[in-house]
Amino acid sequence: MTTKVMRAVVHEGAAGVGGVRVAEVPVPQPGPGEVLVRLKAAGLNHRDLFIVDSRTPADPWAVLGSDGAGVVVATGADTSVEIGTEVVINPSLDWAEPDVVPEVPAILGVPTNGTLAEYVVVPAGNVLPKPAHLSWTEAAALPLAALTAYRALFTRGGLTAGEHVLLPGIGSGVATFALAMAKAVGATVSVTSRSPEKLARATELGTDRAIGSGGDWAAELGEPVDLVVDSIGSATFDSCLSVLRSGGRMVTLGATTGPDVELSLRNLFFRQISLLGTSMGSAREFSQMVALVTEHRLRPAVHHVHDLADGPRALGGLASGDQFGKLVVTIG
Repeated sequence: MTTKVMRAVVHEGAAGVGGVRVAEVPVPQPGPGEVLVRLKAAGLNHRDLFIVDSRTPADPWAVLGSDGAGVVVATGADTSVEIGTEVVINPSLDWAEPDVVPEVPAILGVPTNGTLAEYVVVPAGNVLPKPAHLSWTEAAALPLAALTAYRALFTRGGLTAGEHVLLPGIGSGVATFALAMAKAVGATVSVTSRSPEKLARATELGTDRAIGSGGDWAAELGEPVDLVVDSIGSATFDSCLSVLRSGGRMVTLGATTGPDVELSLRNLFFRQISLLGTSMGSAREFSQMVALVTEHRLRPAVHHVHDLADGPRALGGLASGDQFGKLVVTIG
């Protein structure tokens, strides 16, 4: 019997983007409790860059990608998902409830084969109907970043209507989703960036205050904020804490400028600041995120769309950090 093959963006060989190529690999087959999705589009994440940078020539080939949307074309035993269902994929594996956090969250795409391919197999519980108002490109942009933003804002950050949230470094997928979600629930949103173009784009999307990263944040904001959601790390840590009101909350979900900071515990406990960490999210939060996106007809900011054949170059472009929103690969 001839093995069916598909096109996929894989990493094999040299570490880094240099080891990324488009290849023909076997089409996976769903087992019990799994579904086979014919992908229409897949989103890129900085996780993909971290993965390829950490692999070695001794590692076997692996299909990259965590975000995706497509059509269920086959199912294994013990599944209730109907063939033909248009779905968006939850990349967070084996995490059901928000408060039961796995020791090491498992994410679709290396070591499992991911979504930068014509087909992917995922657990049936990891697909939800695609929001009808979204295109395939927009739906594929959702999963990883929107789930992370939802948990950071609401589960961990406790954001409510009327509160003021600061999003340093606007332009990333997580930050742009957080901007849309926070505005949808009636919060005031401020953002920072070194880029005037990104500040202007954020203003177009509804941010209330857009300030330069190099200025005096407290002076430009004009008031303390209730919540900061930060992914930048050491470069902005002190500034983030300084603009919080007493009793405020800071949620940290990344460290693109470095993970090490100095912290005055007196500053923390006298002002009764809550410092919270987060990453990814649970199946319940993914469902809640999709419901919020559907209710408010939120649309992701998509910076550029590439074809699957251009996947390696698209991944290389992600490293520049110039994008506002998500990079997406269409698959057909």
